[in-house]
Amino acid sequence: MSEDFYEALGVSRDASEDEIERAYREKATEYHPDVSDDPNAEEKFKKIQKAKQILTDDEKRQMYDQMGHDRFEQAEKRGATDSGGGRGGAGGPFGGGGGGFEDIFEQFFSGGGGGSSFGGGGGRQGDRPRQGRDLRTDLTIDLEEAFDGITKQVSIRRPERCGTCGGSGHPPDADARSCPQCNGRGQVTQVQQTALGRVQQRSTCPRCEGEGELFSEKCSGCGGEGITRESATLSVDIPAGIQSGQTLRMEREGAPGENRGPKGDLLIEVNVNSADRLERDGADLRTRKAVSFPQAVFGDSIQVDGVDGTVQMDLPTGTQSGETFRLQAKGMPQLRGRGRGDLYVQIQVVVPESLSSEQREALQEFAKAGGEEIDIDQGFFEKLKSSL
Repeated sequence: MSEDFYEALGVSRDASEDEIERAYREKATEYHPDVSDDPNAEEKFKKIQKAKQILTDDEKRQMYDQMGHDRFEQAEKRGATDSGGGRGGAGGPFGGGGGGFEDIFEQFFSGGGGGSSFGGGGGRQGDRPRQGRDLRTDLTIDLEEAFDGITKQVSIRRPERCGTCGGSGHPPDADARSCPQCNGRGQVTQVQQTALGRVQQRSTCPRCEGEGELFSEKCSGCGGEGITRESATLSVDIPAGIQSGQTLRMEREGAPGENRGPKGDLLIEVNVNSADRLERDGADLRTRKAVSFPQAVFGDSIQVDGVDGTVQMDLPTGTQSGETFRLQAKGMPQLRGRGRGDLYVQIQVVVPESLSSEQREALQEFAKAGGEEIDIDQGFFEKLKSSL
């Protein structure tokens, strides 16, 4: 990423503040270390954060445009405005700016609210509605159920807003007083002095947990937590063709949100049991079919067990043991798609372990007709088995 702040954000030098803000949001989504796979994401995020800070401040942007990138960076390091002096001092031209990465990320990806980390005021962070966290569970089904699709019941224990206090954590008539640690703001601010000036880091007040108030009583139903754990049984529709390890999402069936925020989601990881006679490979299925020596020699019409019943298959003459045949569209349904996978059938020629006298004589004649000289007494059938 270029050192030039405009190029860092991908905007023109005459871009409006709104355009810069939009560009920053897009870049922050791409490079924030918590969501990006880029190995240099943290460094790039620092650059775009700084670019946004400078270019959305009219005075700093004017200085940046006049001085150019290199001189501006040098002035920043020295804590001075320009060669003519002026403001100087401990904070330099960037005093009071900064704000940690988490503050910036919180502003743009948690719905705004809690005031700017580059200056004063704003509403309480605890007042913002926040979506509840997602919950996870798993569910096991059979291959046949995965073929047809099915509706299953899942039972979970999940947090719910307390029915006694409505999630407030205190009785409606409890006495309230302003939290002395945050002075009723719901947030506490820590200030650090850095090379860029004073950096403010805001966080939820640990004493009142963002409420801004303390209450004389706790709810008897939830002990002041505002949350109880309840059992719930839900119906989940499992689509045909689902595979092991895939996850279904049930929206708004997770943990309750904060400050009237929406519930999170319930994520259900599906496990599909394997069948004894069938192996699954995506939408394709594989099986083995035993046939007799005469069937392999002369060919036959055989029945093969599939996932949804038997399938008719024509076995060609001269089939070799281990040979695999493909039956199109006899496998599993394509998940959320059209058609089905294929069924692959591997043939296993079974050699009889004992023969009648008529069978034995017939095979002796067969061997002679083929010009084979085999010592029958020394294990013709064992040799036949090993040759297949």
